[in-house]
Amino acid sequence: MSKLEDLLLRQNGVITREQAVRCGLSDRTVSRRVAAGAWRTLYPGVFLVGGHRLTDAARVRAASLWGGPEAVVSGPAAAFWLRMTERFDGSVDLTVHSTTRRRPRPGVRVRRRDLRPADRVMVNGLAVTEPGLTALEAAAVLPDGVAFLDRVLQQHHVRFEHLHEAYCGAVGAHGMARAGVLLRECADRADSRAERRLVRVLRRAGITGFVVGHPLGRMKIDIAFPDARLAIELDSWAWHTDHDRFEADREKGNALTDAGWNLLRITWKELTEHSDRVVARVRSALLRAA
Repeated sequence: MSKLEDLLLRQNGVITREQAVRCGLSDRTVSRRVAAGAWRTLYPGVFLVGGHRLTDAARVRAASLWGGPEAVVSGPAAAFWLRMTERFDGSVDLTVHSTTRRRPRPGVRVRRRDLRPADRVMVNGLAVTEPGLTALEAAAVLPDGVAFLDRVLQQHHVRFEHLHEAYCGAVGAHGMARAGVLLRECADRADSRAERRLVRVLRRAGITGFVVGHPLGRMKIDIAFPDARLAIELDSWAWHTDHDRFEADREKGNALTDAGWNLLRITWKELTEHSDRVVARVRSALLRAA
């Protein structure tokens, strides 16, 4: 495999003019291939070589190469690069130094901000915002930031403590007000606020016969219907972020099953966005128990 082919393989079929010259091509050869349509110009001095598809990865790579060595991929594009999402739509966000004069291009948004060294990581040859900051900035602009953060935490891309640390380091920056709201929701574990909300939902629906914090050995059931032996456990965003919490939830679930209880798990997203479905699930479970 030639040096050029190896580079194209590593860079999703994208190459800069300078890189091509370093691989042994003359500047004239590069221009000739571009003029012939064998190489497609994505940005000034950045090309997609024929035979390669313009994938999401290629778009991110091209924007980063155009931005230069000091540019950092951020937002949803960084989330995609860090495999927090399978794909992304829209423009690639690049964070550059406040003194940089790069202007936005079609498909690229440029944000001038001086990042801390700890805010930047290298992944597969690309500079991207570190996972905690990436998750917060992406969640703040995605249509369903709730579901996105839910996946990020449950799939162990980042821990809640890391998210909080990233927020503290970026507080006051663009998008962090929205990120702060999401972070506070994240901190609500499956007790207090979520339980109070579910109680209100059940009462509004005319459902009675439940107990909050019903004892089960040395544990407590979040919401229990003792007569029907139906237990409801509330999973907030943070429930899956630490090993001890995970093990405790699994232990409680097994204990409920062993004691002959039926278990419903309800997420914060379901409770806040689809309370009618929650009511329907509870009613259905109570009917089955009866």
